[in-house]
Amino acid sequence: MVKIAIWCRHENDNIIGIGPHIPWHVSSDFKRFKRITLNKTLLVGQTTYESFPNRTLPNRKIYVLTFDKNYQVSDSAHHKVINLEDVKHITDELYIAGGASIYKLMMEQLEPDFVVDSVYKKPLDSNLTGTPVDITPAITILKQHYEKMTRDFSLDDIDTAIWVKKGVRPDAKTFVHLQNAIYSDKG
Repeated sequence: MVKIAIWCRHENDNIIGIGPHIPWHVSSDFKRFKRITLNKTLLVGQTTYESFPNRTLPNRKIYVLTFDKNYQVSDSAHHKVINLEDVKHITDELYIAGGASIYKLMMEQLEPDFVVDSVYKKPLDSNLTGTPVDITPAITILKQHYEKMTRDFSLDDIDTAIWVKKGVRPDAKTFVHLQNAIYSDKG
């Protein structure tokens, strides 16, 4: 299985959310995420899953990693609740899409082949209240165990680059897909 972590974090503090909210609204960021993950299999945590409109994303298979054995998904035909051991048996190309505890766990234990690292460069939305959610532990692992394979692509105050695990030969088909989804971005 090829594993890809994909995130957008704030430049100075690695924040990806304030409470359950993304603290910026950049249309091109949402479109890039859609292009990268359309018709793909996603792995998300329960909080991230609950942040999706109607608890779904069209044309994607979603695995929800949770420790709540009684947790129910909205569409059992396309979504499934799993535990950490189940993740190891997924054979699909797997896109890890948050939140912070999922990124940390997956970077430590699953070691994605690729990381799509998007960095938001403007100030956060100051109207949001809640606890800041940061992915600093995942970024520490990224900087120690991955190498940047592409130049930054800058659009709407977000820089995006693809990183690959050191010593791993990247899957060419996945790499081309990621490049096309990022560098063909028209906003």
